[in-house]
Amino acid sequence: MAQSPTRSRARSSSKKSAGEKGGAALGYARPRTYEELRAVLSSGTVHFPKRLRQVAIFLWQHPGDVALGTISSVATQAGVQPSTLVRFAKTFGFAGFSDFQEIFKEHVKGSWPEGRERNGRGRGRPTGTNPNTHFVNGLVAASQASLGRIEAGFDLDAFERIVAIMAAADLIYVIGSKRAFPVTAYVSLALSQQGVRNVLIDNVGSTAFDQIGCLGERDAVLAVSFSPYNSITPELVAAARERSASIVSITDSTFSPLVKLSDAWVEVIESDFAGFRSLAATLAVGMGLVNGVVAARDV
Repeated sequence: MAQSPTRSRARSSSKKSAGEKGGAALGYARPRTYEELRAVLSSGTVHFPKRLRQVAIFLWQHPGDVALGTISSVATQAGVQPSTLVRFAKTFGFAGFSDFQEIFKEHVKGSWPEGRERNGRGRGRPTGTNPNTHFVNGLVAASQASLGRIEAGFDLDAFERIVAIMAAADLIYVIGSKRAFPVTAYVSLALSQQGVRNVLIDNVGSTAFDQIGCLGERDAVLAVSFSPYNSITPELVAAARERSASIVSITDSTFSPLVKLSDAWVEVIESDFAGFRSLAATLAVGMGLVNGVVAARDV
């Protein structure tokens, strides 16, 4: 039986209201730009279940992939089902993923390194035919993208606050594990070479909590952590916070558990290639902090 025009319009109106209800139910209007979406995500007012949080972290870190991918490719990269992306989009009042994707497309036009490279305006490193050369070139390109992102949108005010906190500390504790450990080990070495007293928390023999046992309120902690944030680092930082130490951190999204524990933090998002993620930008920021601390102490 054919539906009456009145009933059809009523159902259409109901669907529209449901689509708009997502944003309204969360207490804000539907974001019109990527920057507005980031502002909502970083506000701390939205609490996602596990899968939607996983989507939020991926969208935060990879806007270029979201803008230029299909729903299937984005879902695969984010490690979720396509239906989860649709559910996430509807949470913010969008009709579906394609509608939601438009704000990412507008964002990457000529702004982010990913967008420029995928549109053929990148550095265009030759790939060659040797698979090893191709892999090296891929990692170099990922490093260039990471460094370009720092150049395009680094929070200099937060960086300066971190430098000031570290420079004023009696002793600096440097904490990072798994993929972040090479960064913290190099930062600790560089500080030591410049005569800045510090302790590298390396957790040898599972002694990390003992290593921070003497930490006091005149000390500072520099923590480095990346998603999926399943290392011991957040627990150590929480213990340091209980001892009233100053906390500064380098991490890769507003969803990092370090953010709420930190007096200041900077965001560094590293690109990856073939499952291997660059550390180039994080190391650059770490060395910048060392240089800043030494300069501040020499004043």
